[in-house]
Order: sequence, then structure tokens, then C-alpha cells
Amino acid sequence: MPAVAWFTLIVAALIIAITAVGLLRVIFHLRAVRKTLAATTGGVQAVASLTSTVPERLTSVNANLKPVRDFCETI
Repeated sequence: MPAVAWFTLIVAALIIAITAVGLLRVIFHLRAVRKTLAATTGGVQAVASLTSTVPERLTSVNANLKPVRDFCETI
């Protein structure tokens, strides 16, 4: 096999190896991003549950504050 053929095979192997390493780095970066997004989604869901609307069982509070609301509307 001529030297040019060996050189071509070596260069091709180097290009493939460098590309494979680059793709592996992309895979690891995407895994890290997915992990971060999962944590962020969990945090957003926690905040959403903590800031949800007041349950209907507190309607008595609204009834107790009705005189104040009525007074403020008359001002």
C-alpha cells in the first residue's frame, strides 16, 4: 500500500476521532442542560403551588372584609 493511502487513512481516522470527541462533549452538555431544566421545572412547580389562589374555604374572610370594602368604595 502506497504511503499516500496510509496518510489518507490516518488523516481520516483523526478527523473521525476529533468529530467523535466533539459529539461526546455535546452529549454531555445536553445531559447537563436537561438536568438543569428538570431542576428548574421542579422549582417552578413548587413556586406555582406556593402561590396558588386562596382556597374556597376562606370565603368567610371575604365576608368579614365586605364592610371594609364597601366603605372604601364609598370614599
